[in-house]
Amino acid sequence: MAHAETIYRHNYLEYASYVIKERAIPDVVDGLKPVQRRIIHTLFEMDDGKFHKVANVVGHSMRYHPHGDASIYEALVNMANFDLFIERQGNFGNALTGDRAAAGRYIECRIFPFAKRVLYNPELTEYVDSYDGRNREPVAFPAKIPVVLIQGAEGIAVGMSTKMLPHNAIEVLDAMKSVLKGESFMLFPDLPTGGILDVQEYGDGTGSISVRAKLDTSDPKRIVITELPYGVTSEAMIESIEAAARKGRLKVAAINDYTSDKANIEVCLARGTYSKDIEDALYAHTSCEQKISVNALVIKDNMPEIMPVSAIVRFHVRQLLDVLKAELELEKGHLFDTLHARTLERIFVEERIYKRIEQKRSADAVEAAVVSGFEPYGSELIRPLVHDDVERLLKIPIRRISLFDIEKNRAEIENIHEKLKDIEWKLSHLTDYALGYLDELKTLLGVKEHARRSSIKQFELVDAKSVAQRDLTLRYDPKTGYLGYDIKTGNAMAMVSLYDRLLLILKDGTYFVQDAPDKIFVGKGLQYCGYADKDELANIVFTTIYQDKDSKALFIKRCRITQFILDKKYALLPEGSYKLLKLSTFLYADLTAKYKPSRGIKILEETFHFSDFLIKGARSQGVRLSTKDIESLRIQRMEAAPPPENVPELFEDEPEVASSDVDEDGE
Repeated sequence: MAHAETIYRHNYLEYASYVIKERAIPDVVDGLKPVQRRIIHTLFEMDDGKFHKVANVVGHSMRYHPHGDASIYEALVNMANFDLFIERQGNFGNALTGDRAAAGRYIECRIFPFAKRVLYNPELTEYVDSYDGRNREPVAFPAKIPVVLIQGAEGIAVGMSTKMLPHNAIEVLDAMKSVLKGESFMLFPDLPTGGILDVQEYGDGTGSISVRAKLDTSDPKRIVITELPYGVTSEAMIESIEAAARKGRLKVAAINDYTSDKANIEVCLARGTYSKDIEDALYAHTSCEQKISVNALVIKDNMPEIMPVSAIVRFHVRQLLDVLKAELELEKGHLFDTLHARTLERIFVEERIYKRIEQKRSADAVEAAVVSGFEPYGSELIRPLVHDDVERLLKIPIRRISLFDIEKNRAEIENIHEKLKDIEWKLSHLTDYALGYLDELKTLLGVKEHARRSSIKQFELVDAKSVAQRDLTLRYDPKTGYLGYDIKTGNAMAMVSLYDRLLLILKDGTYFVQDAPDKIFVGKGLQYCGYADKDELANIVFTTIYQDKDSKALFIKRCRITQFILDKKYALLPEGSYKLLKLSTFLYADLTAKYKPSRGIKILEETFHFSDFLIKGARSQGVRLSTKDIESLRIQRMEAAPPPENVPELFEDEPEVASSDVDEDGE
C-alpha cells in the first residue's frame, strides 16, 4: 500500500507539472503555450510566401505536438482570429455569432512578416528534441514584445489557472516606450468584441473588470445592441433576453439578430415600454453586463508565477534590450566575417597570390603557398588566416578571378564599414535604438488598423434587485392557508418582485424570512406579511398580546425584528403553553381588555397604553398585564403617545390581521 501511494504521488506530481508547463500556462518569454509555439515554428519552417491549407499545417505541427490534431486546429484558428501573427484566408468562424470555422481542408493561412520581425531568430533561439526525438523545436522564441498581453491567455491546469485579457497592441508598444523613457504608464484591456469597460477593480491585471454591451437607445421603442461583452455571442445574448422576458423582468415584443462582422441585435419593446426605462433592466437581468475576473499566471524561470501587467511590460523591456543587443552583436560578427572574406578575396586577386599555386603538386604545398603569399598583408586582415579561409579561396572559380572587379569589392568593403559604424552607434545608444524599433513595429502593425475597440468608462453596477419591478400580486387565501404570487384566489397582500424578501408571522407566534414565494403553505390565520427590508423593519415595532393557556394570565411584549437568517424559524412567544391573541404594528395605541364576570371581580374593563411599555429585543420576555380571564380585546390606534395625566384622544379603529374578539377558547 505504501509503495502504491508513493508511486501515485510521484506520478501525479509529474502529471501536474507537465500540464502546468506543457499544456495550459503560457511562458512569459514569448507569451505562447506549447501548442501555439509549435504552430508558429511550423509556419516558420513552411513559409514560402504562399498560403498553406490549415489541415496541412496541422499535420506538420503534429511532428512536435503529441496531443492530436483537434487541439492544434483549435489553437491555430484562435490565433489566426487575433490577426497578429497568422494571416487567414477563408471562413475562420465568427466570435460574435459563435459560428465555428470551416474544416481545415477548406481554409488557408500563412505567417505574417510581423511574426518574423518580433519572434524569429534561429541563432538566438534555444532548441530541444521533439517528443519523439526526430525533430528539433524551440524552448521559447526570443520575443521582443509581450505577446501574452496582446493576445491574452486562458488555461486551466492542475490546481491553478490563468485568465489574461487581450490588450491593444499599439498601447502595449507605447507602454514599453514609456518604460524606456522612464515615464509612468497604465494599461487596460481592449477586447476584440468591443463593449464598455469599467476598470476600477482591474488591479494591474490581478483583479476584475466589468464589461457592458453598447446599447443604442436613440429610438424610444427599440434598443439596438451594437457591441457585445467579451465571451458573449449574439445567440447567448438573445437567449438571456428571452429568459428575462419569460420571467417578467422585461417587456419585449420581438428580437431580431442582424449580426455579421459587427454586432447588431434589435430589441423591439412592448407597448407602453420605452428604451430609457429598461436600459438598466437589460444590464441587470441579461448578459448585457458581465464581470470578468483575471489571474495573470505565467511560467517564468520554469516556475508558475503571478505577474501584474506592469511587471510583464518591464520584463519585456529588459528582454527587448537584451535581444536587440544580441542581434546587433550577431550581425556585427557576420559583417566582420563578410569583411574578412572580401578582404581576403581582394588581396588574393589583386596581389596575384593565386599565381603561386600553379606549379604546386600537393595540397599541403598549395596551402603553404597561399599562407606565405598573405604574410606581407597580415596588417590588412581582420583576423589571422586559417585553414577554412584558404579552402574558401581555393574554391573561387577562374572565371570569377578573371572578372574580379576591384572597385566593386572596395565599395562593398566600404559599405560593410558603414554598417559596422551604424551597429556601434546602436550598441552605444541602445535605448534610442529600441525606441525607434518600437516605432517601426507600430508602423508595421498600422495604428489605424489597431485602434482601440473597447471604450473605458466608470459606471455603477446595476443591482438586479434595485431595478426589479414589483409587478407580481402576492395573495393569501385564508381558507386554504396558501400564500404566493401564483395563487389566483384569496386576498391581495402586496405587489412584489422576484427579488423581494418577506417577513411572515404565523398564528402560533413563530416568524421567518424568505424570498417572495410562488406558492407556500403558511396555515390559516396569518398574522403579518411584509417586506423584510432591514431599514424598514428598524422603524416597525411589533406588539404582541399573548396568554398563558394554563393560568389565563395576559402578557404584552413590544419588540423590533432586525436580525434574522433566511428561511430560519424564530419564536416571538416564550417557551411554554402560550398562545398569541393579538399582533399590532401600531407605535401608539390603547389596548382595552374586557374580563369575564366572576365572583370578587369589580373592574370588568381595563385600558393599557402601548407607550407605557419598553421596546425590547425579539427574544425578550413579555410583561404581565392581568391574571383575569379575558372575554375580549380591542386595540385603538393613537397618533402620538398620550400625556401622562390626560385621557388620550381615541381615533377610529384601523383593521389589522387577527383583530377579532377573543372567544372563550381564545380564538
